[in-house]
Amino acid sequence: MVYILTADQIGSRLSRDAVPAALDLLSAVPAVRPFDRTAGDEIQGVLGSSRDVVAAALALARDGRWSIGIGLGPVEEPLPETTRAGRGPAFANAREAVEAAKRRPQHVAVAGPDEPVAADAQAVLTLLVAVVQRRSEAAWEAVDLVSAGLTMTEAATKLGVTRQAIGQRLAAGLWQQEQDARPAAARLLG
Repeated sequence: MVYILTADQIGSRLSRDAVPAALDLLSAVPAVRPFDRTAGDEIQGVLGSSRDVVAAALALARDGRWSIGIGLGPVEEPLPETTRAGRGPAFANAREAVEAAKRRPQHVAVAGPDEPVAADAQAVLTLLVAVVQRRSEAAWEAVDLVSAGLTMTEAATKLGVTRQAIGQRLAAGLWQQEQDARPAAARLLG
């Protein structure tokens, strides 16, 4: 199964083009077909793993400038070399989802052939996006260091704070809850 993630820049007519930065951000996410600009202020990628879909969606949510649509379903095979040339129900579902995301508070939506499953995945992703978007800069400093493999003690040393302060930042940023919910979101998408 492949997943189509389409993202449309929020308020693109009133702000600078965020596509190059988003493409750079998403270049680290493994993709069947890499993210590419599909039209104007829109990007799209073909992902082969539900975990990668969650990672890409949360990276874009952290950036805060994107409506994010995830399309589930089949695609026409073989996939063309470029994402924008792809066809099939998953691509149509991603289009439907990104349009729906524009009307949702957290700007994320999922569409697929099994509507209850898509709705469940969307609900969990919405909660994850809300956590990511409300995290403070101090919490992000701790999350980034611990996510990169540093221990809490090492993170504290790097930031010049106590180990307890790192623990408090992680707790305030709901880091453990995010870690627990990511696999659930991936399973629902899968």
